[in-house]
Amino acid sequence: MTHRVAVIRGDGIGPEITDATIEILTAAGAEIEWHDVPVGLDAEALTGEALPWSSVSRLLELGVVLKAPLLAGRRTGGVSVCQDGVTRHHPSINNALRRELGSFVNVRPVRGWQGISGKYADMDLVIMREVTEDMYCGVETQIDEDTAHATKIITGTASRRVAKFSCDYAERYGRRKVMAVHKANVLHLTDGLFLESVRQVVAGYPRLQFEEQAIDAACFLAVKRPHIFDVVVCPNQYGDIFSDLAAALVGSLGLAPGANIGEHTAMFEAAHGAAPDIAGKGIANPIGLALSGALLLDHIGQSEAADRVRAGIGELLESSRALTPDLGGTATTREFTEAVCTATQCV
Repeated sequence: MTHRVAVIRGDGIGPEITDATIEILTAAGAEIEWHDVPVGLDAEALTGEALPWSSVSRLLELGVVLKAPLLAGRRTGGVSVCQDGVTRHHPSINNALRRELGSFVNVRPVRGWQGISGKYADMDLVIMREVTEDMYCGVETQIDEDTAHATKIITGTASRRVAKFSCDYAERYGRRKVMAVHKANVLHLTDGLFLESVRQVVAGYPRLQFEEQAIDAACFLAVKRPHIFDVVVCPNQYGDIFSDLAAALVGSLGLAPGANIGEHTAMFEAAHGAAPDIAGKGIANPIGLALSGALLLDHIGQSEAADRVRAGIGELLESSRALTPDLGGTATTREFTEAVCTATQCV
């Protein structure tokens, strides 16, 4: 059954890796009707706004989104969305999209690959990053010339929601353990509330093991004992930092997929940025977005095609064949895309 999916082609290398991803998913047998929705610099050129309400409305209508990285808003201190005369300001374009689409968790699976990840080849974890609050709410105040203040917001409601999603995910995909990452030994009220909320939820899932680690200890253990991690649930800021560390350990941020899930929407994006310094050079690595596309296929019930995407990419990584320069190879984006399309059809 063909599924309608919105496409945000992004800025910088975004259009290049979007084209590559759509080609890879199609070669793997995905049945998708793609609908381009202007967001970012393209939308600014058309409407004067990085995120016009017409685009938000279309994304909400379609419900499922493939999103390439964006640049808009970095120089202007954020992005505003205007709806029926009401303006909402967000600290970044990514934050704006998540809030406007109602996302509450950023799902970031990180796995190692034989042939490229060295001693982290067996790493296999999923980071659940709560994305509605914490320091990334963007609530800041300039007190005086020498002092600025940022507000850290944690609620039991949001913490329990991401914990329940994490536990349901663990059970659905046969995972055994949920770990809460925090800094409750210092931030007793905020991180303490997060930790206690996760404990309460996990207690209702007797088949799951539960562990808790301070964020600094978790980073140390990820480097030294990566096998102890399975599903990791974090407040917003720690989840952002920890997922980048995990991706670096397996070889590159360019290997990291992600999904932003809400009650009625799902937006799939690579964990990396728009890399404007290499845009147009034909050497961008599309793996992160292609693996995000595989998560999208799982979400819409096309898991056989998703498995072919992952297997095709794995075959190239594990044989060190047709890799782009960031992974130590010399292949162009086009050469990699053609090779992985062939590989998906041979699975």
